[in-house]
Amino acid sequence: MGGSAAISLSLLCLGPERKVKCYNGYFVNRYVFHTEEYGHGRKTYNNGVCIKGSTSSEFEVDYYGRLEEVIELQYHSEQNRVFLFKCYWYDTTDRGIRVDPHYGLVEINSKARHRNVNDVFVFAKQCQQVYYIYTPSFRKDQSRVDWLSVLKTKPKGRVEVVQHENEDTSVIDEVF
Repeated sequence: MGGSAAISLSLLCLGPERKVKCYNGYFVNRYVFHTEEYGHGRKTYNNGVCIKGSTSSEFEVDYYGRLEEVIELQYHSEQNRVFLFKCYWYDTTDRGIRVDPHYGLVEINSKARHRNVNDVFVFAKQCQQVYYIYTPSFRKDQSRVDWLSVLKTKPKGRVEVVQHENEDTSVIDEVF
């Protein structure tokens, strides 16, 4: 092992420093995230978080939440730092989530919190951004009042080009 790698590893073994830094927002994976408190009353809503996870079964599950805090942990060196998101997680079991079988629209029960409230931190690099909107209802259906529709977003600077069947698909452009 090289000298600089051994030093970096020994600094990581010491654990994080006792002081942490907290931020109102963070730019990661080409998404701009803001904490819920910072975004309150603003026109844009950038605190919706989604991560891919797995359960005890073999299936992948999307977990949905709201960003409460952005935390930077420093590991005794400027290069060794980690950004964490502290999130309020919605319940993704049958009582807290439903997916429209025809359209694939995901809805979250805003009153159903994930049961493991001690597991609130994720690495910022794991996160994708989502937006929540109240589920539209044509009637005064009280069973839908607490449900939010989930809208997944694309990262900043990325445009997907739709190809028609008769077009040449040898070159696909992406705008950055």
